[in-house]
This record gives sequence, C-alpha cells and structure tokens, in this order.
Amino acid sequence: MYRIIRKKELVENIYQMDILAPRVAKAALPGQFIIVKVDERGERVPLTICDYNREEGSVSIVFQTLGASTKKLAQMSEGDEIRDFVGPLGNPSDIVTDDKENLSGKKIVFIAGGVGTAPVYPQVKMLKEKGVDVDVIIGTRSKGTLIFEEEFKAVAKNLYVCTDDGSYGFHGLVTDKLKELIETENKEYNICVAIGPMIMMKFVSRLTKSYNLHTVVSLNPIMVDGTGMCGACRVTVGDEVKFACVDGPEFDAHLINFDEAMRRQSMYKTVEGKKMIVKEQASVHKDSELCDLGEILHETK
Repeated sequence: MYRIIRKKELVENIYQMDILAPRVAKAALPGQFIIVKVDERGERVPLTICDYNREEGSVSIVFQTLGASTKKLAQMSEGDEIRDFVGPLGNPSDIVTDDKENLSGKKIVFIAGGVGTAPVYPQVKMLKEKGVDVDVIIGTRSKGTLIFEEEFKAVAKNLYVCTDDGSYGFHGLVTDKLKELIETENKEYNICVAIGPMIMMKFVSRLTKSYNLHTVVSLNPIMVDGTGMCGACRVTVGDEVKFACVDGPEFDAHLINFDEAMRRQSMYKTVEGKKMIVKEQASVHKDSELCDLGEILHETK
C-alpha cells in the first residue's frame, strides 16, 4: 500500500498528489510514468511522473478526473493508501539524460498543453540544474485552468502562457505563439519537446516540420495498461510498429502517424472499439495464460 502524503487541487478537476513510494522515487527519471490502481477492483491508470523527492521517498503525480477510477482517486485524502503504485515504467527522456556537454549550446523550447504541463516540469527542472536554459510555452483554455505557472517561472528562461479565450497571456494557440517567436521575434530553436493532447501535438509537429525543427512528443495520452499487452497504444513510427508504453512514451514527432494514433484513442472509448483491439492483439499475444486481454480492456467500473 502507498500512502498519500500531500494532496492539492490545482484547478477544478485537476489534482496533484505526492505518494510515499521510496523505491519508485529512487529510480524515477523525467519522462517515465507509473501505473496507479486505487483498490483491488480499480482500473490501471498510467500517469506521467510530475516530480520526485529521493530523500523523502515521494513521487508526485497530476491527474484530471475523467473516469470512475480517477474520480475515486480524487476523493481520497492525505493519509489514505493506494493499493498499487507501480514504476517507474517507460523510457526516460533522452534530452534530460544526455550529457551536459552534448546539451551545451542547444536551443530548446518546450510546449505543454493542459495536464501535459505537469510532465514537462521535471524535464525543465533537470535541465535548469544542468545549466541549460529553455523556453516554455503553455497552452490552456483560460486563466482559470492554468497550472504550474509559478513552478515554471522558477526554472524556465522564458515562459509564454497562451489562453484560448484571451483571459491571460497570449490570446491564441501554442502553435500561433511558436510561429510568432520564430518568425517575428527571430527566435532560433534546434529542439522542440511537446506534451499535451494528441491534437495539439499533431499540429505542433506539422508546424515544426515546416521549420525542419527536430521535435519530440510523448504518447502518454493513448496508453492504457502500461505493459504493451493491451495494444491500445500501438502506433506506427516511421516504418515500424511501436507501443507507447514500452518503446516510449517519447518519440520523434515527425515519424508518428498521428491520424492512426488518434483513431485508436477514439476506438478505446467505445465497447466495440475495445473488442476490435482485443481481437487484433490476440494474433500478437498467443499465450492466453500470459495475458488476459479481455480483463485488461475491462469496462470502467
């Protein structure tokens, strides 16, 4: 069991929790994720690691209440215990595990959208500790849905906030802001990292490709079970089939078939789509004792 040591509602329906998990905290790196299971009958929920404190033995997660399991998690209080907290899973971000010498002189921009703002933070924080300055663009619906503004001000060289309704910062999309920075303010970047909704990452990728700007995205939004067995996060990257949870979650954005990935994400939301994924994966995973795909793709309880 894993105890909740801190809980905070960042904005409506978005929560941050610090979980006491010493072994996970000891091994965690930016870009990786964990699987949370609230109780014995709860769903497996993949959440990207937001931060960690090795000395305290805690791992920070940020989640939005969407389904039954995240709503149940949001109802828990400090001192309550979560049944399962498994990780770190996936591969850490290349950009933060790279040598300081290789990062020297790199001009990096991070683009974050919605809840994807949280997993961007540990990457920027680690780069700051390595002496690498980066720009950060955050996109959100309005000032009332903005998270982690103060945290980013402490670690980013420049922070640009974009709101859909113009209630705060730049009025427009993150792609509009990036275009302005490059074409109007003559900013030069050689690496872009984008984390957020699939549709946001798709259009960021389309724009950066026109600039020949190397771009990395996280496919965490399409992950389900976190082991590669369910097949929900199966995606085509270049000429290869990858699974976001075991091969990623971060990939070269310009090689991803976003339309295919977004179709699979939509399929998983319907009973018919889940059954289709199970049938598809049955040809990949022959051993029924290895993985009960029907159980992994269960309905939200």
